[in-house]
Amino acid sequence: MVTTEQDNVHAVDRDRLPGVSAVTEVTRFTTTAGHAAVGVGRFVAGSATGLLRGRRPGAPAVAHEVRRTFERLGPTYVKLGQLIASSPGVFGTTMSDEFESLLDQVRPADPAAIRRVFVEELGAEPEDVFATFDVEPIASASIAQVHTATLASGEEVVVKIQRPGIAERLSPDVAILERLAGLLEFSDYGRMLSARNVVEDFADGLDSELDFRNEAATMREWFECLQPGPFGDRVRVPAVYDEFTTARVMTMERIYATRIDDVRAVRAAGHDGEALCRNLLLSLLDSAFHGGLFHGDLHAGNVLVDEEGTLVLLDFGIVGRFDARTRRILRQLVVDLIVKQDYDSAGRAIFLLGAVHKPGSTAKGGADLERVTAPLSTTSMASMSYTDLGRQLAAVAKAHDARLPRELVLVGKQLLYVEKYMKLLAPRWKAISDREIYGYMAGIMKEAERDRRAARG
Repeated sequence: MVTTEQDNVHAVDRDRLPGVSAVTEVTRFTTTAGHAAVGVGRFVAGSATGLLRGRRPGAPAVAHEVRRTFERLGPTYVKLGQLIASSPGVFGTTMSDEFESLLDQVRPADPAAIRRVFVEELGAEPEDVFATFDVEPIASASIAQVHTATLASGEEVVVKIQRPGIAERLSPDVAILERLAGLLEFSDYGRMLSARNVVEDFADGLDSELDFRNEAATMREWFECLQPGPFGDRVRVPAVYDEFTTARVMTMERIYATRIDDVRAVRAAGHDGEALCRNLLLSLLDSAFHGGLFHGDLHAGNVLVDEEGTLVLLDFGIVGRFDARTRRILRQLVVDLIVKQDYDSAGRAIFLLGAVHKPGSTAKGGADLERVTAPLSTTSMASMSYTDLGRQLAAVAKAHDARLPRELVLVGKQLLYVEKYMKLLAPRWKAISDREIYGYMAGIMKEAERDRRAARG
């Protein structure tokens, strides 16, 4: 049989990420394996030297080499490293702290190449577009880097410029991750997380993220969806200057604010840690349950606190969406689990979401859910072990062949981020028993009951 080049192209139906030939994929896989082998070799050599001097290698040394390897592997792995940085409850504080630099301190791209991207997009040099433009970036992440500038009218702005050639660098990694996800689904944990769907969602998010006009539109949509509710004045997003925004360049107002995980600065400014965590959690819940659109990348570099104590959310390249039917089922699920503690009904809601393929008896499923989730209402954030909780959920998933819908996995990722900020800023706070959150959940319960009556009527 004759094999054509088309046969070798990895099937990807996306706008910005190009297709990948088999040769390119194999080459990238070889490079990836080589970087990993070099990282292992450095660690082994360092460990051997340490042992000769009477020192045993510790967790910080392992974390350091893993982070260095991820950074060398490029933007796709830097993106994965950002999840590690913001999830100490899953990956441990040592690994999480080591990966902090990948949030916004990645090595900047070549200045000349960045300038070429700008000129290609806006048709002029930065100095001809802006009154001032700083060639040194103030932040540099996996997809883009950020520069400060001043408009001719005097407003201070930040200019987000995409890294040159980023789409061509991401595509082979995505193809490899898609293949690895298929292998992961042979495991119980991989099936529970729907590994292939997670990677597909990750890739679709990257594809959308490569056009900054999508991000600008989504940012406005998210902010507007919160305005009818009670939390719209607790969060804000930067204003976008459309006349200086294209697919690869985005110009926004400059907001002076502090990262939410900078505990010392947040407390020195007199901000209430519990209030910040409460507002972040409520804005996430309200945007998901009512707006149908939620921020899908709440790592610490994207969540700031301004001088008024208002949360500033950045980088809307990755978002999640729930349709009206899913929002109704989720409202029912949350009420059943947290408010009513009706685990049998919660099991039926999960089945409606399409997450359980072998549900077994309702009573058995309800008992398993109760065993895993009931302790959450009485446990403080400081003493909760999300690693243990993950193991228990994996056991329940194995028993019932559960596969979480991809948007639920994305929500779970955001809750891991929120968990970190709770443990940093409000370790004794019990979110479930908080008066305002309880009141919000009571409102959700009324809506769920209304939904049920409407379904019966």
